[in-house]
This record gives sequence, C-alpha cells and structure tokens, in this order.
Amino acid sequence: MEKMIYRKQIKVPSIHYCNDDFRNQLDALDDKEIIVVTDPPFNIGYHYNEYKDSMNDEEYFAMLTDLIRRFPSVIIHYPEALHKLSMLSGKIPDKVCSWVYNSNTARQHRDIAWYKVKPDFTKTLQPYKNLNDKRIKERMARGIRGGRMYDWWNVNQVKNVNKEKTCHPCQMPLEVMKNIISTLPEDKTIFDPFMGSGTTALACIDLGYDFIGCEINEEYYNIAKERINA
Repeated sequence: MEKMIYRKQIKVPSIHYCNDDFRNQLDALDDKEIIVVTDPPFNIGYHYNEYKDSMNDEEYFAMLTDLIRRFPSVIIHYPEALHKLSMLSGKIPDKVCSWVYNSNTARQHRDIAWYKVKPDFTKTLQPYKNLNDKRIKERMARGIRGGRMYDWWNVNQVKNVNKEKTCHPCQMPLEVMKNIISTLPEDKTIFDPFMGSGTTALACIDLGYDFIGCEINEEYYNIAKERINA
C-alpha cells in the first residue's frame, strides 16, 4: 500500500516535554502560539498506570472544554464525546474527519475534530486509487503525485505484533498523528497534554513542528523519552 505524501521538513523543531500533570504547566504556555493535538484518556475505566480513567463526567468534560476554550485544539475521541464537548465548550468544530480501523471490538472508528483552527487538507497528498484512470495519468504526467487528503482515514491500530509497539496500552499510529499535524500552520507549537508513548512528538519531529508535551505517568514518560531520543 502506498504511503501518504507529506511535505518536506522545513526546520529542525524544538522539542520539550515533562513528567507532570499538564494542568500545572498551562500558565507557562499563555505567551506561546499553541495548538493542542491530543488523544486523551476516554474516561471509560481503562487500565493505565497510576492514572484512574474514571473521573466523574462533569470534571472530565470540564478539563477538556477548558483546553478547547483556551487554545485552538484537535481532539481525537468517540463521536458522542465530541458532540458533548462541542455543546459544553460552545465551540463548533471547523472540521471533523473519521479514523477507521478493523478491530475485534464494537468500536470501529474514532472522530477527529479541529476546534478554532481550520485544517489545510491540501498539504498532504493521498495516493491515487485508480492509476489507469486517464485523468490520473494526465496529472501524474504533470508531476502531480496525489490528490488532497481525504477526511476518511483507514489506518490500522498499533497492535502487539507491530514492531513499533511499546508497553503503552493505547499507542497511537504515527500516520494518524502525522495526518493531523500536517494540516496545521507551521508557525505554531504543538502541545500534547496527554503525551503517552510520544507519538505526537515523533510526528512533529518528522514534519518540523515545535512540540511541548506532558505525561503524568513516569513509565509512559520514559517510553516517550526513549522514542524521541531514538
């Protein structure tokens, strides 16, 4: 399968991250041009080290809506949760797309919502599907290697058999995070308040975006640190 065609890296990015609750770091970010990009815990009782994924709903959604009101944000979540976030924050997403995957669970997709930031889907190219199409052949002859990225991403989850799999239980696919970040303005700093295994940071390194991350769990933080240093 052909890979997405991303723009070339335009700079060596600045990468900073810490082992802390992100809420302790927010005030230090007020003077920066921040866009939040994150796949937060879903508050469904999932087993993470230390962090209890079972806040009461009011507290959980207050935490996420505060992020959306404070910064332009791209949030990955189940559709129902994004609807609720939109209602509680009073912010309508500028764009929503779907990340779909084949799994043995009742959930087969998540949605991705851009709040207070308009994504540019022309910056990353989707490989052509029908190379025998006359129009596609003409475009390729003119050096146009693909079409604008679609809003339906079929990307497998990171499973235990994948070589890049770490000990983090909910590791994000690098392709999903690169797709998201590639749609954003290059002059902004990406902030992931739930850094996990560090996939958002890796996407920023590949694409040349400055990055700040927080991870509350020390083991997951060390996994991210090792991946970033590598």
